[in-house]
Amino acid sequence: MTDQLTRVFAALADPTRRDMVARLTDGDATVGDLAAPYAVSIQAVSKHLKVLEEAGLVTRSRDAQRRPVHLEAEVFDLMTKWIERYRKRAEERYQRLDAVLAEMNDHTTETELPQEGTAS
Repeated sequence: MTDQLTRVFAALADPTRRDMVARLTDGDATVGDLAAPYAVSIQAVSKHLKVLEEAGLVTRSRDAQRRPVHLEAEVFDLMTKWIERYRKRAEERYQRLDAVLAEMNDHTTETELPQEGTAS
């Protein structure tokens, strides 16, 4: 079984779905609203929405004749935590590398300085 994080990243791998998610940050929209900028059928947009829905990124509700699509922003917390964990690890590695390079630079500078009483 695929975990939610995998489903979320897979859903966002498609540029059309990323664009839909970006547009939903402005507020809920209908399938027709979401389909408007694309040269694809409503059915194609519905398939994209189904992938987003299965990943937990959006939900659909009934509002009389409308079925607005709602962005579930808390899913981004899951992604953020995962990304932040690896960002911190990478940052720690870079800090260790910076320390090693600074030490090497200090050592090189010390060995290049002329000794008192010697000619350069």
